[in-house]
Amino acid sequence: MRKVIILGSTGSIGVQALEVIAAHPDLFEVVGLAAGSNRTLVTEQAAAAGVDHIALGADEASQLVRTVEADVVLNAITGSVGLGPTLAVLETNATLALANKESLIVGGELVKQRLRPGQLVPVDSEHSAIAQALRSGTAAEVRRLVLTASGGPFRGRTRDTLTNVTPREALAHPTWDMGLVITTNSATLVNKGLEVIEAHLLFDVPYDQIDVTVHPQSFVHSMVEFIDGSTIAQASPPDMRLPISLGLDWPNRVPGVGKPLDWTTASTWTFEPLDNEAFPAVELAKAVGRAGNTFPAVFNASNEQAVLAFHAGRIGYLDILDIVQRVVDGHTPGEMSLEAVYAAEVDARAEADRIIGSISR
Repeated sequence: MRKVIILGSTGSIGVQALEVIAAHPDLFEVVGLAAGSNRTLVTEQAAAAGVDHIALGADEASQLVRTVEADVVLNAITGSVGLGPTLAVLETNATLALANKESLIVGGELVKQRLRPGQLVPVDSEHSAIAQALRSGTAAEVRRLVLTASGGPFRGRTRDTLTNVTPREALAHPTWDMGLVITTNSATLVNKGLEVIEAHLLFDVPYDQIDVTVHPQSFVHSMVEFIDGSTIAQASPPDMRLPISLGLDWPNRVPGVGKPLDWTTASTWTFEPLDNEAFPAVELAKAVGRAGNTFPAVFNASNEQAVLAFHAGRIGYLDILDIVQRVVDGHTPGEMSLEAVYAAEVDARAEADRIIGSISR
């Protein structure tokens, strides 16, 4: 029986985690819940799950994980505000099931320095797939990691055809509905760029050994290529309950959390190279990741500001990455610390807003 704290319990990942736990009362017990601001829903969730300890906001979430004993803490908070709670979990003996990729990406070495071996289990579907595939060989046998991308709504489009893309078109993702910012990030491939940084930090694989391939069917969630030429892929129908369950009970598999692929029905899976001219976000993310320090925080924060400006009709679709590039190019990092990360984010948002104001349509 694993005692579980869920941070971000009212969001999509948190809700699905509660469903997994409710379906397996012999495996899990919820001992704490935290939400951003939805007191009504988190209180209802606590009553349904028999939970005595709840928290609101990132500071209370950090305090919750320090004072309530748990075997696993699922961090499903949205955004870099999840960094504080991530660091708080790492002070405990709990396993961190990480769905809040931003805290690892912007926290970088702050997180890595505090990690105990085996303490962090990824919950992103791509990184869960890689973690599963890596069990097929040793670290020395890995040639490269291959992250899959659906390609988003603009797959196959050239850069010059994206000039007049509308916010509605950017939100028309063929597979997932993930909210305004993340869905737009999937259209620009910024989300995949962030996942490349996350993969580097999680698995200690150099950036030049991490590739992205476009797989629009979204059945293969990622792959690991080994030095003997073998490629191990993890495939399943798109369903976040599978990586959530692995995060909660790693390395054990929880029965019945997802439906298997139907091998009695004909289907075709395709894989295409990523067009880095039309979608420069992945290469920019690799450069940002190599620079390290507070650069990933600046990349993430400036992108969020640009995405919001795009949806407000102030800038065009292609302006998003141009703004991020300009903010990143102008950033001067200092000594790495939690305070420096948050300060860099504030500065990046301000600089992005300044650029947005100068080009607003």
